[in-house]
Amino acid sequence: MRNRYLDLLRFLAIVRVVVYHVTGWATLTLVFPAMSVMFALAGSLMAASLTRSGPAAVGRRLRRLLPSLWVLAAVFVPAMLFSGLAVSPRLLLWLFPIADPPANNWGALALSIIWYLRDYLWFVLASPVAFWLFRRAPLPTLLAPYLLLVAIEVGIYPAPPVLREFGLYFGAWLLGFAHHAGMLRRLAGRVLYPLALALAVGGGAWIVAHPGPRGYDLNDNQLGNALWSTAFILVVLGRAPAGIPWLERSRLADRAVTVLNRRALTVYLWHMPFVVALTPLVDVVGWSHQNLVGLAIRILLVFALVGIVTLAVGWVEDVAARRPPELIPGAPPVPTGSASRPGAVPAGSAARSAAAPAGPTSRPGAAPVGSAARSGVPPPAGGTGAAPAGGPALVPAQRVPGKATTVDLNAG
Repeated sequence: MRNRYLDLLRFLAIVRVVVYHVTGWATLTLVFPAMSVMFALAGSLMAASLTRSGPAAVGRRLRRLLPSLWVLAAVFVPAMLFSGLAVSPRLLLWLFPIADPPANNWGALALSIIWYLRDYLWFVLASPVAFWLFRRAPLPTLLAPYLLLVAIEVGIYPAPPVLREFGLYFGAWLLGFAHHAGMLRRLAGRVLYPLALALAVGGGAWIVAHPGPRGYDLNDNQLGNALWSTAFILVVLGRAPAGIPWLERSRLADRAVTVLNRRALTVYLWHMPFVVALTPLVDVVGWSHQNLVGLAIRILLVFALVGIVTLAVGWVEDVAARRPPELIPGAPPVPTGSASRPGAVPAGSAARSAAAPAGPTSRPGAAPVGSAARSGVPPPAGGTGAAPAGGPALVPAQRVPGKATTVDLNAG
């Protein structure tokens, strides 16, 4: 059974990413560090999959992650080739983005979110070894990415941006391992809250002392981001509720969470091209990004256009997950057979499942994708996302006062 609280976190993260890219409000990155949260959720699902399936889980994650990217590439790569992108072997990176795929000027901005899939891909590939180390030495393994990031930020170890992101976001991924193992839930309040407070204060102080070009935007400050996001994750995952009954009582909200979780990678991949395309158009008609009404109109337009594309190609996520394709996910099954007889249990009482969606140098005339906007922003699906890319899965049960802590396994 899916943990709907984790699904709700992924839902909020995806919405926050889109709103942030439309508005550019740096405050949103502090209020909800969505990218780190999505990597932590994906790490938890990956750990559960490895526990159940071993290294075979890597292949399953890649199967969930790549098809939606190929659909995007099938549209944008020909468009970029027609508008000046040179043909080269690096175009194969659009099939398996272990580095930023090449793009022309407009493509580098519109497809800048590909950096998430690049990082997600590397994290999936590294997970079998990382999980083996984590089970034998949890704390040193968990601290290693953050120590790498500190060494880079203070100048001890000069490194390319991709290693900075590895230090930042793989740390969040490993916090997902700790969540799956139940370590975060077992932290006593007298340890968890002071630790989270110390990390938040330290991260906030570093951010204030080292503002970036966009002010106090987490995406411009890796070390501050790491400290602040870790504090946030410790609280939202370490003290996750056993359930969210209000979500189950609201059919509309429950369905929205289900739909966005199952289409997280599609929404993530396609929203940025619309943000980029709409910006000059809405300025022409006077919907300025300085005006709240104009911003609201931009946000609604982006979600509407992404919704249309999701209806058209979102079913690819179902095929990748080996589910029956659905136009709009999460519809309760129609009662049939004995279930329709009086006294029978109605169909559709089962829990919904969800998927979470997840380089620098370029040739002359081609700009690397991922060098532009960061969402603070993560699909998939699974991508887990965001989100990433996780399969239908079970996640660790939450601790309920008075009951023994148990850990269910992800079937990804």
